[in-house]
Amino acid sequence: MSPHERRAVLRLVVLAAAVGGLFAAVALSGGLSSARVRDALSGAGWIGPLAFVMVSASLTVACFPGPLLAGAAGLLFGTALGAPTAVVAATAGASAAFLVSRRFGASAVDTLSGHRVRVVQDWIASRGFLAVLYARILPLVPYNLVNYAAGLTRVRLAVFAGATAIGCAPRAFAYAALGGTLGNLSSPDAIVAYAVLVAMALLSVPFLIRDLRARRALTASGSGTGSSSPAARSAGPP
Repeated sequence: MSPHERRAVLRLVVLAAAVGGLFAAVALSGGLSSARVRDALSGAGWIGPLAFVMVSASLTVACFPGPLLAGAAGLLFGTALGAPTAVVAATAGASAAFLVSRRFGASAVDTLSGHRVRVVQDWIASRGFLAVLYARILPLVPYNLVNYAAGLTRVRLAVFAGATAIGCAPRAFAYAALGGTLGNLSSPDAIVAYAVLVAMALLSVPFLIRDLRARRALTASGSGTGSSSPAARSAGPP
């Protein structure tokens, strides 16, 4: 391994350690109870949702679970205001994590990338919006992992943010509705939230099957040639 490659590996290790350290600091702080947050934002007026977006975005960078943040938005502001607040906060936090990853990790990945990785990067870049949207729709793909992984690709920030906002909106609404109706989980809002979560899970199945087929085709194309061929770049969902 050349000195340049060793420096690239070190940058990725430092990035991973920094994100892990942020997550550990938040997880071990013990100061994020809903009661304390509610007390801090009570009577804040329009500043409350804005402050929540800033705090939630920071926690998203630290890989704090998105469903808990969306539920907290509903708990604090109710479903009507909490749902859009949760979507804005999730998009802002994801974009911030994306920028951190791109600033400190993208060049290192480019240095270490082999042919297969470049083929995947070409495929993601050519289908940036749909690739991110698929990742947001599929229920088993970790939200925070997508934030940092996308930053290592050539997807533009505006494309990433737009796909994230659309893809995360249904679940953000559902979790905010559940948070806003925590004392009455049989209310109409809660029932709608359950229906949205079930519908998202069912609708994601065709996308998951399609994605698995596309990856098999992409792998087969990448292993059969020594350069990023048009066939490799055209693999995947149209």
